Amino acid sequence: MRLSKLLTEELVLAGMEAADKEEAVEILLDLIVSRYPLLDRQKIAAAIAEREQIENTAYGRGFAFPHARTDAVERMYIALGVNRTPLRDQTPDGVPLRVICLMLTPSSISQLYLQSLSAFARFARNRDNIRRLLDTQTPTEIIDAVFKSGVKVDRNLLVRDIMVEKVITISPDRTLKDVANLLYKHRIGSLPVVDDDDKVVGMISNRDLVKAAMPDYKTLIENVSMSPDVEPFDEFLKNEDRITVGEMMEPDPATTTEDTLVVELAAMMIFKNLRRVPVVRDDKLVGIVVTSDLVSKIIRG
Repeated sequence: MRLSKLLTEELVLAGMEAADKEEAVEILLDLIVSRYPLLDRQKIAAAIAEREQIENTAYGRGFAFPHARTDAVERMYIALGVNRTPLRDQTPDGVPLRVICLMLTPSSISQLYLQSLSAFARFARNRDNIRRLLDTQTPTEIIDAVFKSGVKVDRNLLVRDIMVEKVITISPDRTLKDVANLLYKHRIGSLPVVDDDDKVVGMISNRDLVKAAMPDYKTLIENVSMSPDVEPFDEFLKNEDRITVGEMMEPDPATTTEDTLVVELAAMMIFKNLRRVPVVRDDKLVGIVVTSDLVSKIIRG
């Protein structure tokens, strides 16, 4: 199904005049409620505000996708507005915000909602599309611009719908000190290890750092009364800039592809006790899925 099929002229604004994203959401919500007056506007507005408090829905590239899953609606509603002037909100990439797409969906629906959100994100990634939208004058022209983009809504929920594309990586010749610095700086638990061709050759985690500091941990467990001759963490700190990632990483980690079904990936992550799975295309890293993505993007929405 083409993405444009989700849009109707009555819920599209070509000349929206909002000062910021909050006002734009109010305008679009008013538009939906004016067409469907039986909807509980107050309850819907509260659900949107709650979702914004969890995470800013500004996507970047001039787009924002405020959304909410709420029992106040029985089907999905999508309202899209193109603002005449840039909104004054801060954005992830510094590109002025101009296009707001408000999505409302019942709590019981996750797949279509996520697939639609992913399709809009793919539409936004093409820089030509925002220029086309800014050149439009009517709702019909907006829908036609979305149609001509060729973006489709997938029938199944795929890994590409939930993966993170910007991945923090490290190379095998870097040191454990570099690993520790990156893990701390980005507040993450592990890193894909990639070679010069962006091929995933391993994974390294906080657990691997602790293992490097305590290579004789099995002996310590078996002899709990035994005290090591040298404080292991002190020794580790002396050598952390000498031990390479390649020496301590987990080689040949499990990976997935963009076209893998999310349910298959989730089953693999549970079965193999994986928290982070690199996504590859032609053996090269293009993204990553973390267990928290399954919670935030599917379960929580």
